[in-house]
Amino acid sequence: MLIVICGATASGKSSLALEIARRLDSIIISADSRQIYCEFDIGTAKPSSKEQQLVDHYQIDICEPTETLTLAEYQQQTQAIIEDRLDRPLLLVGGTGLYLDSITKGLKIPRVSPQPELRSQLSAIGQIQAHSWLSQVDPKAAQKIHINDQFRTLRALEVFYTTGIPISEQQGENPPNYPILQIGLDCDVPASDQRIATRTHQMIEMGLVNEVKYLCQKYGADLPLLNTLGYGEIKQYLAGEIDLNEAIALTITHTRQFAKRQRTWFQKNKQINWFDNSREDLPERVWHKIQEFI
Repeated sequence: MLIVICGATASGKSSLALEIARRLDSIIISADSRQIYCEFDIGTAKPSSKEQQLVDHYQIDICEPTETLTLAEYQQQTQAIIEDRLDRPLLLVGGTGLYLDSITKGLKIPRVSPQPELRSQLSAIGQIQAHSWLSQVDPKAAQKIHINDQFRTLRALEVFYTTGIPISEQQGENPPNYPILQIGLDCDVPASDQRIATRTHQMIEMGLVNEVKYLCQKYGADLPLLNTLGYGEIKQYLAGEIDLNEAIALTITHTRQFAKRQRTWFQKNKQINWFDNSREDLPERVWHKIQEFI
C-alpha cells in the first residue's frame, strides 16, 4: 500500500509526512526533483539530519550536483524501493508532479538519456523549424506539444533520433497493482502566500546565502542547479546585481508563481483527497482517512 502526500511548495507536506510515518512505523520516499541532489539543502527545504534520523528517508542526496538523474531512472529506483517493502504502508511525499505520476500512474517513459550534442544541434535550427521537423516524424506528439515549448519539442526529437521510434508510441500508462491513497494539502491563496514568505525568510535565517556562496565556489556559478528557485535569486545578490531584500522579494514572488503552477497540475488529478493545511487538526483528519483506507 502506498500513501502519497502531495501539494504545492510550503504546504506542510514534510512535517505531516514525518508525523504519519512515525505513527505507521514506515519510511518516507521523496518525490522532489531537487532534494535528490547532495549539498542543496536549505534552498530545497530538505528534511534535516535530525528528521532523517527519526524516519528513514529515501531518494534524498542520491545524485551529485554535476550529474543528471532522468525521470526514468527516478521511476526505476523508486519502484524498486516500493516493491521491496510492500509488506507495510509506504509514504511517497513531494511536489514534483512528474515524479509522483511516474509512480502512481506507472508512466511509460522512453529510456533515453539526455543527448547534449544532439540537443545542441537541434537547438541551433530554431524552435519553429524544430517543431516543424517533429510534425513530420511524430505528428501525434507535435499536436500535443505547443509550438513554443522548446524543452518538450527537443525531447521528442531526441527520443526519435536516438531510437528511431516516435515518442508518442513509447508513452502511456501502466498503473501499479497495489492500492494507493493520495492525500493533497492546500489552503486559500493568501494563506499560501504567507506560508511561502515565512519559509523564505526562515531559509535566509538558516544560512541560505552562505549555502549558495559555498556552492558557487565549489561548482562554479554556471552550475544549472544554481539557477533554480531560491538559488538563482541569491546568486544575483552575491554577484552584486541586486540587494538582499530584492533577492528575498524575488524569491517569494517566483515561489508563489511556482506554487500556482503546482496547484494547476495537481487539480487535474481527481484521485487526490484534499485537506486544508491551515486546520490545527490536520494530522488527525489525515490519520483518520488513512485508517479508513487501511
